[in-house]
Order: sequence, then C-alpha cells, then structure tokens
Amino acid sequence: MIFQLNDELIFPNPALAEQDGLLALGGDLSPERLMLAYQNGIFPWYNEDTPILWYSPHERFVLLPEEIKISKSMRQIIHSQKFKITFNTAFKAVIQACAEMKRNHQDGTWITQDMQQAYIRLHELGFAHSIEVWQNKELVGGLYGVLVKQIFCGESMFSKQSNTSKLALIWLCQNVNIQLIDCQIHSEHLEKLGAKMISRAEFMRYLS
Repeated sequence: MIFQLNDELIFPNPALAEQDGLLALGGDLSPERLMLAYQNGIFPWYNEDTPILWYSPHERFVLLPEEIKISKSMRQIIHSQKFKITFNTAFKAVIQACAEMKRNHQDGTWITQDMQQAYIRLHELGFAHSIEVWQNKELVGGLYGVLVKQIFCGESMFSKQSNTSKLALIWLCQNVNIQLIDCQIHSEHLEKLGAKMISRAEFMRYLS
C-alpha cells in the first residue's frame, strides 16, 4: 500500500513499503521531514514528472568502512598525492555536479532544483555533508550525503576524472567517524568496493 502524506509531520511504518521499496508520496522537502525520514530509514527519490516519492527498501545496500576494498592501483593514486581532498568546502558545487553528471541508462536527473535547495538547506543546518576532490584548484570529483548518528546516508557522487569519486568514498571511510554508509540501492560499481545487501531489520538496528 502506498500512503499519501499531508501536512502532518509523520511517516507510515517503513515495513509497509511496496516490494520495490515505495512507501509514500507527497509531503514536502522541509528539513524536519527529511531528517525524520532518514531517522526512520526512508529517503526521497523522484523526478520532475512525479510527486515526491519516499522509499524504504526491504533490503539495504550498505558499505562498512572497515570492509572497503582498495585496489593496488587506487593505493598508488592515493600515495601519489595527485589530488587534494576536502570536507564541506564546496557543498553547492558538489550537488550541482552530481545533478549534471550524465549516467548510463538514465535520462535527466532525480536531483531536481527543489532537491538541491533542500539539501543545501540541510547542509547549512549541519546535517548534510560533502567531500570534494580537487586537482589544480578544479573540482574533479566528490560525493554528498546526510549524517544520521554514525550512519552516512550517501545520496550521490560524481567523477570528472577516473577514480575521483572512489577517492572521495575511501576518504570518507578512513577519516569520518561512521559505522555504516547507506548506499540505498545496489550498484555494481559500489559492490566492487565492498558494499553488500543487508535486511531492513539489520539496517534499523544500526539506525537505533
């Protein structure tokens, strides 16, 4: 059953989500509603042609920081110091680059202008964070997400040069005090880096 949200700041039980994880539609992207969603294992995912859609997958794709797989070639890139990595210095630029990134089998972007403004507001409030990868003062890679307790809910990443989004992810695993990265849905790219599926029940234990 898909629930229709109204002005009341409440979500249905995430366990009631459809098979594909769709739980509810409607509502808004206020900081209060977004943080309530993340605290309950729910996230927005929609495009400009649909209302706001809220998901809570029955299985969650996650990465434990200590289990990240770093290839020999990636270690060489890290030790080369070819790139500079920063934290929370260019959030707006990162989310805009993620929105503009062309992806295989995907037309347009789900990171709409409304989504960008909502997460920029979360960043200003101290809940959303970005990691930036620079080369010669040019932003060439990065990622952003929302921190809930010690869970980093990853939203999107981008690369303008090979491996720069991987660099951002590795830096996140090694330099921010987190227990888990929520990758939300499966991707082969992240599976190669060590991400895996866990049950909703296990994910909620991390959240609590």
